[in-house]
Amino acid sequence: MTTDTADAHWNAQWSNVSADSKWLTPEQDVIDWAKTLKPGARILDLGAGVGRHALWLAQQGFDVVALDAAPEGIEAIQAAGGVDTVLARMDSLPFEDQEFDHVLSWNVIYHGDERVLNRTIFEIHRVLKPAGSFLGTMLSGRRVPFELEKYEGREISRNTWVFDAPGTDKMHPHYFCSARDLLALFDGFEVRWLQDQEHEKPGSWHWHLIMERL
Repeated sequence: MTTDTADAHWNAQWSNVSADSKWLTPEQDVIDWAKTLKPGARILDLGAGVGRHALWLAQQGFDVVALDAAPEGIEAIQAAGGVDTVLARMDSLPFEDQEFDHVLSWNVIYHGDERVLNRTIFEIHRVLKPAGSFLGTMLSGRRVPFELEKYEGREISRNTWVFDAPGTDKMHPHYFCSARDLLALFDGFEVRWLQDQEHEKPGSWHWHLIMERL
């Protein structure tokens, strides 16, 4: 049974994004990371949504490919123009080995169980050039008790939870991890930066990470 099903939720979201949506504004971490990259570097935005990062990076002069499994998101990026788009799943990337200088994946790769996550990280490593960087986020295990205070939930496999939260993507499997688990998953990478941060809501802990491909 596949567990990377959250794109069904997000596809519906992307079909009706308001002009003031936060999903149209690039994250400060992405802006800061981009300042460290060589001009014109080739970047894969893995799980690009409606293109808030892909489009911004392209405007800065980077060679960007936006990939997502949700057709509505891909269509929004295509309508904006200026970025190559690919409709595909994160654990089976249709690219050559070492095709990208860098990979970005913001709030994406934890949508699934550990098998999906391992395949996805393998694919990120495969398409990155040696010494290329990966900027991403993961869900922190510190977040699980906060979710359980709000919703009924169950752990369907190791570190993978679903919650009874209609109207949200929490109905789909999400992977939560400790720093130790995270580092084990990213075998083959060197840690450049790792921090556990709250997002907008109390208890919304995410690991923010920059990894360098060995």
